[in-house]
Amino acid sequence: MIKKWVPWLVAIAFFMEALDATILNTAIPVISTALQVVPLSMKSVLSSYTLSLAVFIPISSWVADRFGTRRVFATAIGVFTLGSLLCGMATSIQALVIFRILQGCGGALMVPVGRLTLVRTFPKSELVRAMSFVAIPALIGPMLGPLVGGLIVGYFHWRMIFFVNLPIGILGLFTVLKFLPDYKSDHKEPLDLLGLILFGCGIALLSYVLEIFGEHSLSGTEIAGLLAVALCLLAGYALHARPLKYPLLHLNLLRLRTFRASIGGNFFTRLGAGGLPFLLPLLYQVGLGFSPVQSGLLILPQSVASLVFRFSIPSLLAFFGYRKLLLFNTIFMGTIMMFFATVDHHTSVALIILQASGFGFFSSLQYTSMNTLAYAQITPKETSHASTILSTVQQMSLSFGVATSSLITTYFIHDRFHASPEELIHGLHRGFIVLGSVTILSAIGFMELKGTDGSILSHHEKSAADDKMTEQIQS
Repeated sequence: MIKKWVPWLVAIAFFMEALDATILNTAIPVISTALQVVPLSMKSVLSSYTLSLAVFIPISSWVADRFGTRRVFATAIGVFTLGSLLCGMATSIQALVIFRILQGCGGALMVPVGRLTLVRTFPKSELVRAMSFVAIPALIGPMLGPLVGGLIVGYFHWRMIFFVNLPIGILGLFTVLKFLPDYKSDHKEPLDLLGLILFGCGIALLSYVLEIFGEHSLSGTEIAGLLAVALCLLAGYALHARPLKYPLLHLNLLRLRTFRASIGGNFFTRLGAGGLPFLLPLLYQVGLGFSPVQSGLLILPQSVASLVFRFSIPSLLAFFGYRKLLLFNTIFMGTIMMFFATVDHHTSVALIILQASGFGFFSSLQYTSMNTLAYAQITPKETSHASTILSTVQQMSLSFGVATSSLITTYFIHDRFHASPEELIHGLHRGFIVLGSVTILSAIGFMELKGTDGSILSHHEKSAADDKMTEQIQS
């Protein structure tokens, strides 16, 4: 009886976490007006959530092994729901950022612990079906987020964006405590507390530097000092983790070429593309005057295309292979991003939808390819450690991507506090061009791949002569 409920409980948690990652995007202009801040300053509300995920995901497995999956999963839902309640009650951007961090703490534990519960509940013969089931709401959540957010701020109050989590969270908390199995590990690895402090403080400080850069609240010398401290903390973590048997993040996996290419590609590609969900609603609503609902509908084709064309990805990988596909697809993806710089008052809705669909297809192909490539050389024993690094880097790059996109756009606006819609459109257009260029440049990271890398996953066949030619070109 309990086993039957596990996929449903995990699916609900996945949906809540995935929905909350995108539901705010179309509501940013409305919330910024309510909190009396400029829209570009709302970047911290989005990036703080993903940054919190990046900091706390690495300890999720340790916490679950030590305290049990049921207790941790219930606590995660409780923290996430409490954070949602407090976000809905926030009266300042500073309070909203703090409560979004609290939400992220809960979300960081929900998804990894939910996945761990599935692995320990179902035998391998049933695991693929269970994983496929819970993956559906994780895909639908980001797709519905912008539209749901637009509908809520269009017809209700923006605070309802957070309050909709309350009944789902309370129901989930009750059912988890009643039906979720409780797993603990007999072998409890020690927590790398110093590593958590060094890594967490390092990326938090680095994110803070990106947030305040250009705000004129600190001098250039002070910002440079903070940046140096952040880099020293991250370098300190790398030195600290190297000799440890149980580090927070197993960085020794980066010795593997395919894993290194996947992690680097994930970081730099998302660094450029991660800001688009933040910038596009600003372009559509503040710049072009669309309503939140219309803005959500214009963004929806991106997620729909991503979901629909996902089923064609195995065939494309089998035909092209990882190296060739990632090299060319990264360039196409960056080019599509740059084309958003052509969207203005005279652009037809049909063309905007076409561009959004194209970006959805290329980004889905990019992320799925990079994520699967990460496991090409990973042994079963290393899978959990690789997954933790991959999830952490994804969330960290999304947080940095939002901050970077706002920073770049602000650079092209003379006075962001009093910018007219035309000036905002100009800054956003320049921002799209720069971010698209960054994405195209990230293709360099895939050049070290060989033609046969990942073939065990993609089923791509390549002759030895072609592979030898690739090695000669690289050398």
